[in-house]
Amino acid sequence: MADTKRRALITGISGQDGHYLTRFLLKRDYEVHGIVSCRAPGIGEAGERLYYADLADGSNLGQILDKANPDEVYNLAAQSHVRLSFDLPQYTADVTGVGVLRMLDAIREYQQRAGKQVRFYQASSSEMFGKVVETPQSESTPFYPRSPYACAKVYAYWQTVNYRESYDMYALNGILFNHESPRRGEAFVTRKISKAVARIKLGLQDKLSLGNIEAQRDWGFAGDFIEAMWLMLQQDVPEDYVVATGQVHSVRDFLDAAFGHVGLDWANLVETDVNMFRPAEVDILCGDATKAQEKLGWQPKVSFGELARMMVDHDLELARQES
Repeated sequence: MADTKRRALITGISGQDGHYLTRFLLKRDYEVHGIVSCRAPGIGEAGERLYYADLADGSNLGQILDKANPDEVYNLAAQSHVRLSFDLPQYTADVTGVGVLRMLDAIREYQQRAGKQVRFYQASSSEMFGKVVETPQSESTPFYPRSPYACAKVYAYWQTVNYRESYDMYALNGILFNHESPRRGEAFVTRKISKAVARIKLGLQDKLSLGNIEAQRDWGFAGDFIEAMWLMLQQDVPEDYVVATGQVHSVRDFLDAAFGHVGLDWANLVETDVNMFRPAEVDILCGDATKAQEKLGWQPKVSFGELARMMVDHDLELARQES
């Protein structure tokens, strides 16, 4: 009997979004394949099949596509830290920007060999809006990138559109606003805060150093956002979508929620480090996800306060193990 399982290939599968997406797809009886760049290939912890590749090279992407034989490809791989992109602009442009072109072209060639259509999801970013020209930002808002990371994402966005229009590929962009979770990397401000809250509460750390705490963002839960990614690829026609909560909070608000959850006042526990400021700041990002709500039936479920408490509780458990 022929295998009727749908197959998905996820780049950046070891990251936050890859973690949640893998489990989401496995629950829907997908066969999940993933690309990793920092560990050996084999079988992942959830049973996914892993291959080694680097989007800065891309020479074996065609071989991986042949092995995985995917129906859907989710491109989540990137150098995704905005502040770091100022220190590593060329690497960021190569992986986050040109890496997407390498993947798109590998899929185009694979489709010709395999005689099948692959549905491609590109993880675009709200950072592309940068110095915003309107608030909230929707699919029609012009881009104004303010970092090497954001510039690379804009390049990747337009290459995805270009391949869709030039080669009739099923390729689309999910313009996701900030989405966090206990799986968020520790270099990102929300996880940096939640980890520090836990360690300060348990006496393992004295202070927390941060950059611009007045920056305002539209923060949601990664577990909610990956559902929107999947829903996009289930539509008959490929279109680009903004995914966001539509609510804005500052870093200061996250400090209030996270430290308040454990009964601490952050005022004397947080220090400003000017070295953590970006050369070009993005003051506010707020998404209008009306299209995703109406066409995909998608809604965020986890609130800002619930998200902060979830992350702190997770890091409290890790800190207790540490202590």
